[in-house]
Amino acid sequence: MAKRAKRWSARVMRTSDALDLEHGVFTKRSPRAVARSLKRSAEHSRRRKSAPFRSAMSMLNFHINRGGKGLSRSQRKVLEAAKGELRKLYGRKPSHARKTHTRTRAPKSATR
Repeated sequence: MAKRAKRWSARVMRTSDALDLEHGVFTKRSPRAVARSLKRSAEHSRRRKSAPFRSAMSMLNFHINRGGKGLSRSQRKVLEAAKGELRKLYGRKPSHARKTHTRTRAPKSATR
């Protein structure tokens, strides 16, 4: 049986210029703890190329979408909730508060 190939996403997580991450940040059980760790890493990292919030959110999304292919349902839920906590820590609006285009329709007529 052939050896399992190493994933490119693991290398990105280790060597990316986005952040210097705390070991085990994505295995924490509390969304707030994950968000606080990412915020701390983003603000102290000398390797990031953009604003701290953007770098932290980017790394979290990358882990959810690519790096964490084998995430359990419960851990994925924690990481998704960490996005909201990260927004709170940076004083950003929740994602569901974005303005969206709403269609206005004329009421359906009773007779057809």
